Amino acid sequence: MKTSLLTCLLTTTLATALTGLAADPPQPKFRAQDIDTAVSIGYGIAIADVDGDGKPDIILADQKTVQWYHNPDWKKHVIAENLTPQDNVCVAAQDIDGDGKCEIAVGAGWNPGDTVNSGAVFYLIPPADRTQKWTPVKLHHEPTVHRMHWVKNPAGKWELIVKPLHGKGNKGGEGVGGRVLAYSMPADPKAEWQTSVVSDFMHLAHNFQPINWDNDPEHELLIGGKEGVWFFGRSTGEWKKRQFTDQLTGEVRDGKLPGGNRFIATIEPMHGTTAAFYRQPAKGKALWPRQVLDDTLKDGHAVAVSDVLGIGSDQVIIGWRGMNPKGVPGVRLFTPLDADGTKWRTSELSGAEVAIEDLKAADLNGDGKPDLILAGRQTKNLRILWNETGK
Repeated sequence: MKTSLLTCLLTTTLATALTGLAADPPQPKFRAQDIDTAVSIGYGIAIADVDGDGKPDIILADQKTVQWYHNPDWKKHVIAENLTPQDNVCVAAQDIDGDGKCEIAVGAGWNPGDTVNSGAVFYLIPPADRTQKWTPVKLHHEPTVHRMHWVKNPAGKWELIVKPLHGKGNKGGEGVGGRVLAYSMPADPKAEWQTSVVSDFMHLAHNFQPINWDNDPEHELLIGGKEGVWFFGRSTGEWKKRQFTDQLTGEVRDGKLPGGNRFIATIEPMHGTTAAFYRQPAKGKALWPRQVLDDTLKDGHAVAVSDVLGIGSDQVIIGWRGMNPKGVPGVRLFTPLDADGTKWRTSELSGAEVAIEDLKAADLNGDGKPDLILAGRQTKNLRILWNETGK
């Protein structure tokens, strides 16, 4: 009996060492709740504490409005309307001054066919009652403003990074590269904001992700576009770049495998059909090895990476909207089953009920489990998938 038990323990230990997993990961379990069924498009989601009550709220850049939903009653508060004649397209929210309440920036003027005059960037100044309308401050912008994030600079201060889809005057994804800009907020946010160029060579750059892989004060960036995924860092003060992949990439997020190595999850090409996974190579300067997770997406439009299963490493959540090409939308969870991500399990989380325009992962109720927040375009809804894995 003792020999048998020892053999069992040794076998289990060896299996864990080889796979990075002590057992098969649990199956995901989520409970759906629609908190808004009158969304126009649901362009962009941000998660942050708006009113300083210690709970993360949901901020949505909808077609003509910007609103936030109060946690936990999810009451909707419209804080900006009709910033431009065109649509809003993105939003970024972050507590940048440490008062427990987030600051909000919005990208608008969305017209990707106009690569000369489109686009707008606004910083919103909150009133004392943050449920009321905020004052928009219009900032400098490049054409086709598309995505934005608050990012820490080498001094540990927050800057707003704004990325256009196209370069100025581009036609068919050809021409000069898009100018990704870093905005520094002055003491008076109504004064002129200083800008600096992060990147100016990429085309069809749909999305990007702030990262911090070396635990220094500043964030680095992953930017995906026609030229693949590129890493941008500025530990020396100047932005320097390094190529990680060479496939036209629409969405990009980073994560950690069970074995501890980093990976990148993408949707390829822009609005594409393929969910891909890139494993960090042994030599940092080589292109990262590519592995296809799924090539059946219809109009892939969002990626989140988070440990929703609570296993100590990350999973990939992919969302698509089924708009062009036409198809049934959905959300899938991809779980690595070994240390290096050579084997993955696919789980269906959502289907036709949400046509994914954007999705985020965040723990909304403080139970330690990331929930999923989905914005549906054709389905006109904002939905929370409450994480009940393990119950």
